[in-house]
Amino acid sequence: MKKRFFIKLIASVIIFIGFAVGGVWSYFAYKKQDTEKAVEHYLIDNGTKKSEIKSLQPFIANLEGDKNYMVAVKLENDKKTYYYYKERDKDRVVLESYVLNGKTYME
Repeated sequence: MKKRFFIKLIASVIIFIGFAVGGVWSYFAYKKQDTEKAVEHYLIDNGTKKSEIKSLQPFIANLEGDKNYMVAVKLENDKKTYYYYKERDKDRVVLESYVLNGKTYME
């Protein structure tokens, strides 16, 4: 009887942990995707053609606040890599910095 109880308890704990980990992963995936879409719309709204966007790479930057979720942007015929984030409270996209020839320039 005790053995069955402990097996059910362990199975329940494993299932709970699985849902918790899945929930956290889903939250991070959503935040990255939301930031990527906001940056893409920002670029297009400000005159960049969709065909000029070479890559959009969302990532977790391990910075405080809104800067934790950033997007690295590469454009056709541009050697710079731009880093954008989305200010959630003002609902706007901000250029944080760009990198050219290995040197970072802050905005």
